Amino acid sequence: MILPVTRDAETAEFFDGTANGEFLLRRSRVTGEMLAPQVYTDSAGSTDLEWVAAAGTGRVVSWAVTYAKPVDGAQRAQSIVAIVELDEGPWWWTELVGADPAELREGLPVQVEFVRPDGSPETLPVFRACR
Repeated sequence: MILPVTRDAETAEFFDGTANGEFLLRRSRVTGEMLAPQVYTDSAGSTDLEWVAAAGTGRVVSWAVTYAKPVDGAQRAQSIVAIVELDEGPWWWTELVGADPAELREGLPVQVEFVRPDGSPETLPVFRACR
């Protein structure tokens, strides 16, 4: 289950991107490294970063499945939280939607989707397994 989030000055540009269907990463103007959105310095300690659109694709590195309370003795997956290695290199913690927990595996290819949870003013990135 995705919870609503609220932007601040640090996240405004990222959420502007998600509202436009873009998953933004930071790129160092000094080293050229691609960095996760929440990173503010490159490996050289420089803060000279720019926002760039990512491909929105990657692979599952790890995951955890949460389960709802059993109903009629049957366990049902409630949500899947995954670590995705983006094609550009950074890792992203995300909800994996539309996946069967029994079919998850390391290296499973995924693609970003954008959702707006009920009550949220922001559009959020989630990932879905590629078929």
